[in-house]
Amino acid sequence: MGILRTIIWVLLTAVLVIFAMANWIPVTVTIWPGQVLDTKLPVLIFAAFLIGSVPMWIALRTTRWSLKRRLDASERQAADLRALANRPVEVEVTPATTPVHDVPPAPTDLFPTDKP
Repeated sequence: MGILRTIIWVLLTAVLVIFAMANWIPVTVTIWPGQVLDTKLPVLIFAAFLIGSVPMWIALRTTRWSLKRRLDASERQAADLRALANRPVEVEVTPATTPVHDVPPAPTDLFPTDKP
């Protein structure tokens, strides 16, 4: 997978270099009235690319930072709950406790059969 990514980057770089060499002409850009900038076309295209991509890159990084903080907090909370669930439980059995019967009482035990 890494070799494929490298090949794509090399091809993209080659295409950009060929484009820059073919279009290496001076361009006049009017920034504000009275301010004129003379630059080469590939430099202008690269600057426009940076102006568009840097704010989105910053937004992406802040979103990833926020989500990473939330994920770390959730993982800490899950680890605390896991540790709480895995702790040993101490059960004390005293002789005074009544045993629990799993069998329900018979109907004859519930109602007295003696009729006065």
